[in-house]
Amino acid sequence: MIDPVQEFKKHTGEVVPLPTAVPGNTPIYQTASGTGNRTLWVVFVIMLISSLAFYIMAFRVPVQKRLFHILTAFITTFATISYYAMAVGDGVGKNKITIKHTQKHFPDTYDVIYREVYWARYVDWSLTTPLLLLDLCFLAGVNGASILVAVVADLIMILTGLFAAFQVDESPKWGWYAMACIAYLVIIYQLAINGRQTAMQKDNKTATFFAAIGGFTLILWTVYPIIWGIADGSRNINVDSEIIAYAVLDILAKPVFGFWLLFTHDAMSHSASIDGFWANGLGKEGTLRVGDDDEGA
Repeated sequence: MIDPVQEFKKHTGEVVPLPTAVPGNTPIYQTASGTGNRTLWVVFVIMLISSLAFYIMAFRVPVQKRLFHILTAFITTFATISYYAMAVGDGVGKNKITIKHTQKHFPDTYDVIYREVYWARYVDWSLTTPLLLLDLCFLAGVNGASILVAVVADLIMILTGLFAAFQVDESPKWGWYAMACIAYLVIIYQLAINGRQTAMQKDNKTATFFAAIGGFTLILWTVYPIIWGIADGSRNINVDSEIIAYAVLDILAKPVFGFWLLFTHDAMSHSASIDGFWANGLGKEGTLRVGDDDEGA
């Protein structure tokens, strides 16, 4: 009588066990736990308190000197709304990722992963990072053309990052990521080169302060794409770790940045003062006259 196992060994040299279960049938859900959700609520409270503090600081100075206060308060206000949306589950979606596993002796199998993507975070960044750039550019005295380039590059960076986060295929995902990094290099150039050169033409205090707070900001902003790469990009860390990492960065880049900027700027005796439309609105010479004939007509 022929032993089928022995005959199989003669042809293969080994017995390949048959799988008792087919992998990939059960979807994998990568979602935040209670730790991540509590972190979102904590940051929401921090952003809210910071916003109130910035508005109070704004009302304590003349309207001519409120430019930095208003911009900085708007930054944390938008962040407050964003973190509230994420905490209550309104600013989050799921990205479906399918991973193929090629088998030598069996049909290919697939893992289906559903990972939470907090799109409210990208809405936040698309509003707050341009405002933050305006803070730095106004501090240094950067010209309007350079400011426009920096803000547009910033928006490109955020939008391409959002596209990458929801991309299901690996190659296009990292293509979007590369575009975001190139846009970030443009921002670095505008701040580190143009901004620094312009700030150096001012007094020593302003130049030194811009170098410090600008360098602080660029270091933080450089960490963001690293976190993205190991979180949404390669999924090497879980969603809770992603939330905590971004929370720390956001607190440093917004409330800490804001208090540092406003306290230091207010202490400078030559802090910027803006009159004209900012302080006084449209005066008589700037009003529009509709239906009035020119004199002598």
